[in-house]
Amino acid sequence: MRGQRLVAALMTALLAGCGPAVTTSGPAPAALGPAPERPYAVGMRQFTLDPDGRRPLPVTVWYPAAPSRSAALPTGTGPGGSRPADPGPAIPRPAGPGSGGPRAVALPARQSVVAVPSGSGPATPASPVPERGPQVRPGAPFAAGRFPVVLYSHGLRSLPALHAALTSRWAAAGFVVVAPTYPRTNQRARAYTRDDVRNQPADAWRLVRHLVRLGDRPGDPLGAHMAVDRFAAAGHSAGGHTTLGMFASGQPSPLRAGIVIAGGRMVAGLSRPLAPMLFVHGSADRIVPESIGRAAYARCLGPAAFLSLTGQGHGEYLTPGRTGFTQVLATTTDFLRWTLYADREALHRLPADATAPDTTTFTTRSLPPTRPLARRS
Repeated sequence: MRGQRLVAALMTALLAGCGPAVTTSGPAPAALGPAPERPYAVGMRQFTLDPDGRRPLPVTVWYPAAPSRSAALPTGTGPGGSRPADPGPAIPRPAGPGSGGPRAVALPARQSVVAVPSGSGPATPASPVPERGPQVRPGAPFAAGRFPVVLYSHGLRSLPALHAALTSRWAAAGFVVVAPTYPRTNQRARAYTRDDVRNQPADAWRLVRHLVRLGDRPGDPLGAHMAVDRFAAAGHSAGGHTTLGMFASGQPSPLRAGIVIAGGRMVAGLSRPLAPMLFVHGSADRIVPESIGRAAYARCLGPAAFLSLTGQGHGEYLTPGRTGFTQVLATTTDFLRWTLYADREALHRLPADATAPDTTTFTTRSLPPTRPLARRS
């Protein structure tokens, strides 16, 4: 009972920041540093939540890592006593047709700071995102400090590892990205059923509650580096439906932002988010038509933005080197920096970073005003 009261108190404290505070116009909390100016190295670890329960949840974590290669996280125990998994890199099978997820992509080691040449007007400082994917080091020590948390949900017949091209870059930009493998919709599920998507928002909330508890445990190897008052949810396809379901009406939410990629169907009740939301969708998506994402965008009660990729389908823009990937990476990173780090410069960059002639269109509703770009001389 004492543990339950503690979790309830923590969640109440988080909820206090989800009314007017979701505009993220205030300063970042003292425990959280300013938005990073350069990319981090990236580490990866895995654990299983409730390994002996009815719905065990394997979790992959990408995180900002210290540059040193000499130390590694202990693998004898998982965070909070959960069962550890093999920290070695997962080797996913290629996604088949209709899998709803991007293909696995090799991540080269070299890093650079992206300056997106889209939009008009002079460039503003770019987000510190590796243009080429960061080298992911299993078990690497965390970088010093606490970082905002992004919960990422995969699509049907997919796996977290198949989304590493995006999630590892978010980690390099200064976020802890936690990605559950849902028990009955993942690529290797023994009892696969798409209908189980309706249960996934509850799975995701179970993971959020676990992470909140870890954040209050002194010395926990994962909890000590998470800013558990700075959560966002993101996901692709059915994972986008899951993300939207986490904002179902009538359910209190400590989430400060959401990113729905190629999704938007309601799976857990009416979703009318107050928190800032970003929707990413291909205009020619035949699996989840763009109209579904547009309808979800229209239901948002708070700030919202919609990035449409002209003529694209269900997720090819999530593959490095493909048309639109640069804009998707820059836009989602700007959005996370604004909502979770209170980075106003990232908010100002959003329109230019999201816009590329003949490639994307970008619309917004109720976003805070951005300063106009200076005229070219």
